[in-house]
Order: sequence, then structure tokens, then C-alpha cells
Amino acid sequence: MGAGPPTRTRLREPTPDPQIPLTPRDRQAGECFAKLVALQARLRGKAGCPWDAEQTHESLRKFLVEETYEVLDAMDSGDAKEFSSELGDLLLQVVFHSILGEESGRFTMSEVIESVHSKMVRRHPHVFGSAKAKTPADVLENWEQLKAEERGQSGKSEVAKDANSANVTASVLDGVPRSLPALLEANQLTQRASRVGFDWENLDGILEKLKEEENELRSLLGAAGEPPQLLEEEIGDLLFVGVNIARFLGVDPEVALKKANRKFARRFRWMESSAAREGKHFADLPRERMEELWDEAKVKA
Repeated sequence: MGAGPPTRTRLREPTPDPQIPLTPRDRQAGECFAKLVALQARLRGKAGCPWDAEQTHESLRKFLVEETYEVLDAMDSGDAKEFSSELGDLLLQVVFHSILGEESGRFTMSEVIESVHSKMVRRHPHVFGSAKAKTPADVLENWEQLKAEERGQSGKSEVAKDANSANVTASVLDGVPRSLPALLEANQLTQRASRVGFDWENLDGILEKLKEEENELRSLLGAAGEPPQLLEEEIGDLLFVGVNIARFLGVDPEVALKKANRKFARRFRWMESSAAREGKHFADLPRERMEELWDEAKVKA
């Protein structure tokens, strides 16, 4: 792996509330957003919708995840109208949760908006302060440093203990949600580690690690009576290296796997249709014929 993180100087904080002039576009968007907030509040009201009225943060949880994936699907479709519509559905989830927060007295809509506004100003000292960032890499370096400082100040650090002490320390990995799907979590963990210098020097090193993990899995499969959890661990290590390869090459592993899934489904359906045209069920075909159809599908589907 690469060397540890270089020593950095503390970034100077920007002005907390820069005066950014609003354009007609900004004002129109603000009016539309206000209408959406008022509409959703009405749906939650006494004369509103019974379904909306009974929702909670917990009951809406699945919709937040579903809408996020629908946005990604629409993005891939290339349909601008669909993309815009799905982004609106995702925005509604943010508004809904914010209204629930207001009703319970936990936070207000304004606090939700102000928090991200202040965060964006604070994390862009090269725009609103005196810090320098000439390249995207410089921006990410500053970003990680600022997030580390915020974590240290807020005390939100995961329990990360030094091997020789019981002192809890802040980690660059703090803030990566444990509820993320495993593929996304692995990508974020390795991204954060790489931004402080803990990374492979070149692709060859990761590919060698892939061979190493493959050999360990083969050895485990050849051993008798190995506990199932060891097999699970080795497969996990193999998948983790795969995520590292994608991240190192600048490929989003979630997007790459999604596309591979769709490609497989497209080709498999083509094989099923081909078998049906022959008057047969795909499941009844001999393995040799299945392989022949797969080779054809790779060309035609």
C-alpha cells in the first residue's frame, strides 16, 4: 500500500454567510420549492390525505431508498423528462422527512436547508475563503481535511482505538453510513483511505492482491472441514479487492455491476426466447446447447 497521509496545515475558515446574489432562476426555484413544502404540509394536515397523515420516518425509509435508485435508472435512460420527474420524487422525500421533523420538534425545514448551505460554504474555502485549490484533487484533499476537523469538533467519531491506548480518535472513515449497501460502503471506505495517501501505487499491485485472494479461496475450498464463516470471509475479501480495482480505475463499482446485471439479463432473456422459437423450454436444453446459445447471445443481444 502507499505511504501515510502527508502533514497539512489547518485550512482557514471562510466567511460563514457569503452574499451570493440571487438570479431570477434562483427566485423561481425558491417559489416552486415553497409551493411543494406548503402542499406536503397540507397533505399532512387535518383535512389532508389519510395515507400521508399516518407516515413516519421509519415507514418512509424504503421509499427514500427506492426513489434514489429510480433516479439512477432515469439517469441511465437518457430521458431528460423522466430524469427530472424522478429527481422531483426524491426531493419530495426530503421535504416529507423535514416536515415530520418539524412536527416532532426535532428540526425545521429551514434548519435542513441552512445546514447544507453552511456546510457547502465551509467546505469550499477555495471559493469563499483564502484557501487554494487548483485541481479537483486539491479540492478533495481540502474537503477531507475539513470533514475530519468537523468530526473532531462534533465528537461523532466511530470508536477507533489506538493499539497501545484506550483513547478514542477521529477517523477519516467516520461518516460512512453502515446502512449503505456493501458495495457502496466498500467504495466509500477505500475512497476515503486513498485521499489521505493509503492506496496502491499502481494497478499491478491490486491485480496481484486479486490473485492472492483467489489463491486463498482455492486453498480453503481444497481443505476439509473448514468453518463456513471462513469461506464467507474469503469471498468478502475477493469482492473487496474487486471494488478497489474499480475505484482505482475511476469506475463506480455500483454502476458497473448494475450494467453487468442488465447485460446478463438481456442475454439470458434472448436465450430463453431463442429456445422458445425452437419449441423448447430453456431449462430443458442440454448444457452444451445452453453454452452455444450463450455464445450467440454475446454477439446478438
